[in-house]
Amino acid sequence: MENGSNAAKEWTIHMQVSELKKLKETSSGPTIFAPQSSSIQKRESSNSDSVSPTRTAACAPEKKLTIFALRLAVLEKTATGLGTLGFIWATVVLLGGFAITLDKKDFWLVTIILLIEGTRIFSRSHELEWQHQATWSVADAGISSFRVLVTTSRSFIENLKLISKPFSALRNRSQKNGYIASDRKDVIRDGYVNDQRTPSRTWTNSDVPLLPFAPWVFISRNISKLLYWLQLLSATACIVLSMMRLIKHNYGDVQKGDTDRRNRKAALTMFYSLALAEAMLFLLEKAYWEWNVIYCELLEKVNRECELGSTGMVSIRRFFYDSYSRCVNGSIFDGLKMDMVTFAMDLLASNSPDEQLIGARLLRQFATNELFSDATLQKIGISIQVIERLVEMLNWKDPQEEEVRRSAAEILSRVASKKQNSLRVAGIPGAMESISSLLQTNRNSTISADEISEKKVLFDRDNYSFWTFNHLGLLILKKLSRDHDNCGKIGNTRGLLPKIIDFTHADEKLLKDPTVTPSQILTVKRSLQLVKMLASTTGTSGKHLRKEISEIVFTISNIRDILRFGERQPILQKLGIEILTSLALEEDATEKIGRTGGVLKELFILLFRHDSQPNQNHVRIAAGEALGMLALDSKANCQRILKLGVLENLVKALQVPLLRISAARILRNLCVYAGKESYNSLRGITAAAPTVLKAILSEENKLQEVMVGLAVHIFKFMNVEDSRDMFQGAGITEADLAYTLVCILKKHQHPPARVPRIRRFAIDLAISMMRQKEETIRLFRELGMKDELHSVLETTAEIENFNIFSGTVGLSRHSTTIHSLVDTALKLLQEK
Repeated sequence: MENGSNAAKEWTIHMQVSELKKLKETSSGPTIFAPQSSSIQKRESSNSDSVSPTRTAACAPEKKLTIFALRLAVLEKTATGLGTLGFIWATVVLLGGFAITLDKKDFWLVTIILLIEGTRIFSRSHELEWQHQATWSVADAGISSFRVLVTTSRSFIENLKLISKPFSALRNRSQKNGYIASDRKDVIRDGYVNDQRTPSRTWTNSDVPLLPFAPWVFISRNISKLLYWLQLLSATACIVLSMMRLIKHNYGDVQKGDTDRRNRKAALTMFYSLALAEAMLFLLEKAYWEWNVIYCELLEKVNRECELGSTGMVSIRRFFYDSYSRCVNGSIFDGLKMDMVTFAMDLLASNSPDEQLIGARLLRQFATNELFSDATLQKIGISIQVIERLVEMLNWKDPQEEEVRRSAAEILSRVASKKQNSLRVAGIPGAMESISSLLQTNRNSTISADEISEKKVLFDRDNYSFWTFNHLGLLILKKLSRDHDNCGKIGNTRGLLPKIIDFTHADEKLLKDPTVTPSQILTVKRSLQLVKMLASTTGTSGKHLRKEISEIVFTISNIRDILRFGERQPILQKLGIEILTSLALEEDATEKIGRTGGVLKELFILLFRHDSQPNQNHVRIAAGEALGMLALDSKANCQRILKLGVLENLVKALQVPLLRISAARILRNLCVYAGKESYNSLRGITAAAPTVLKAILSEENKLQEVMVGLAVHIFKFMNVEDSRDMFQGAGITEADLAYTLVCILKKHQHPPARVPRIRRFAIDLAISMMRQKEETIRLFRELGMKDELHSVLETTAEIENFNIFSGTVGLSRHSTTIHSLVDTALKLLQEK
């Protein structure tokens, strides 16, 4: 800026009707100039963890599958029990006792039925095992039903061709189907050519060839279908043969007196009845199965209720088979203990890529679904093994494992939203390094928006979602940083802070382009939010983080670009300003900000912008707070501000409700810290005296505090005549002001956290008034100032000795304690 007159012309204050609002409506948020109670912070941070009391827990849709599995198991075990009883009856009673006396027809029929039932029982006992094998591949249908058999007929011709091909053809097919199919092309990475995984050293379960001949038939995914049909044929044959004998009821003639054959009829009737009942009960089970699975579409219905999408059917089928297997192989109630979340957590720990993918998909869906998220996140949070597994998956950079990695990142972003869970995540060794691996970028300090766009195209061509992982990584870190200890871990993780700062870069074209993609703005926003949370950390960790952040050479310049070109992105501007405010807690960072060309100027442009929209008022308030911090205890910055020629506009801003608090703070800090050489430059501040006095008498709380603090220094630029003229011009008497100061001490009998310096400033202003005119001393005596000062001595606290606060820790101690001020005032009030 060339000179002060040009600056005044450029930054003329324009009063707007929309700005004439109550102060509490524009500056009610937390500020660095007042201590923040830890209890308040705890309540605010716990808001995200709270659950709406009006929302009831959703019923688990998978209960329909577990009860279906239980009913099937009841039918299955009953049929198996009848079959076992029939087998025992035949072997012990018929073939053992009547084998010689049985007619030839009955002998062979009993034998055939036993063989058929033995085959069926054998098939049934192994069917579930093969069905499990068939569901281990995401690409397989995994459920034996008429519908599946029809759909698989399309590949019949292809399978016939494989019979005549060498064994290598099957091996190639196994390698193709053993992993998730992909449409990516021309991707070349370490160990991968054309997006093909390095061949596995083990077989995929669903593709194991049991025999060297006709291997397409003797692989596990076809064996289950073969066993399924074998059971149906066996049961049907058993029904036909049993009914034939029961209807004819002709078991041969029994000769009178032939005791060996007198019970043969009853024994055969019992056997054929048992065989018929067992076979019919089995077919009833299959009919009940097909009715629910095909016609009622139970699995599809559960999939819709779980909102798992098109890929969810694989998970639903696998869950159903696991539940059914438990009911059949153990107690019929074992399957009722299963739920989708526990099932997904078990699959996530598997070594099978397909099972890992199924588990990751399920957990992601349930963790992000509003109906199921609370219960899901609670289960994940209490299982440290699952959290460790999810953290481990963040390091998987294999293109084939992209979805698993993305799902793990999404799940962790939800888990970390619960503060207690975030501590568990950050407590895992190497967790921060794993999260840091998501922030992969090759951008340097000179990259432009065009290069960003080109990189995005490159990533899209490679079909690997680097930007998605960047967003998720920043989101996880943002949620983890709500905890003080986690912030320290983020700062101590090697190379993580520079990565985060790198994402705050946004050039002019990106910020001004109206067609910019939301994802690019989201990246900048999340990185700024994260930096803001790290920079505002309290205690020793916060001091270390602010030092590390300010030492990264791109931090302040990136924020300056956002302030300069981010008119379309006020949220980004506010975040950038708040980062500067927090960094200004450190003396070295304050000087670096002031030395960075254009930062102070851009802040004043935002502060005095008269054409801003109402939704940008928060940016102006933030700019004023940042300038107040940068001017605090920094002689160099105060002199830089005075060189900008903004004093006249700051004085005018005292009349603008939106800006008056910030303007008063800046003016006071200029008076205190600019140095004696700036005395002449600050004399124009006396023009603000009438406005300041009126505000002291009419306002309260925060505005009254800053105005009293400013009045102390305005009086230092006036002699007795100037002071008299000032009071007359404002229409206020010294008695009015003295009475107001005494009332302030009476009102605030204890140090108030919201306005911690108001008693100090009131006493300081009273001292200035008494030193200027002896008549004022008598006036304060009559108003009872002495008694109020003694009361202050009894209630002083450390909170009144600091200019700013980092949480509940006071920073920038006043050079004079409040005890010294009280002692000085009491000496002036003593009788002469």
